Amino acid sequence: MSLLITRHGQTDWNLNRKVQGKSDIELNRTGIEQAEEVAKKLAKEPIDLIICSPLIRARQTAEIINRDRNLPIKYDNSISEINYGEFEGIELTNFDLHAFWDYYNNNDYQSAEKIKDFFKRVYEFLDRLHVNQQEKNVLLVAHGGISIAVNCYFNGIPESGDILKMGLHNCEYAKYDFKNKLKV
Repeated sequence: MSLLITRHGQTDWNLNRKVQGKSDIELNRTGIEQAEEVAKKLAKEPIDLIICSPLIRARQTAEIINRDRNLPIKYDNSISEINYGEFEGIELTNFDLHAFWDYYNNNDYQSAEKIKDFFKRVYEFLDRLHVNQQEKNVLLVAHGGISIAVNCYFNGIPESGDILKMGLHNCEYAKYDFKNKLKV
């Protein structure tokens, strides 16, 4: 089983450097173009199933990727973006993203999801996926935070705890193989 993951296309909140987790923000024009471009890049990849975050920016990206494939798309809350809670919508200049994403920091917030709880959610999803879809090539259409957790699932968490740099950019994609549990 191979696993592909792509991050959704750009939104205005990405462009304006706002913290965007559970906020349901649509793709902007650039995001639509990015999704069309990644669809072309993925055209030769064998994909049997698309699993997508239910947030609109991911759904729009998945629909564009799926235009010429007509594959089933399953929506799963397990791969919706991290809940930034009280930090949703603030500008990144007013938010220490690196401290938030330090795996070993594990701060306690009013309503934001803790990194270790978030990883547990994503890891449990990946474990279920591996058991239930063993013979399928799956594309996940999700978010930057999900791409970080997936990368760590396959490649481990760095000793430094600095995991933010392990995420995908808008409509970048990565491929993993469950057999070796390594990125290919």
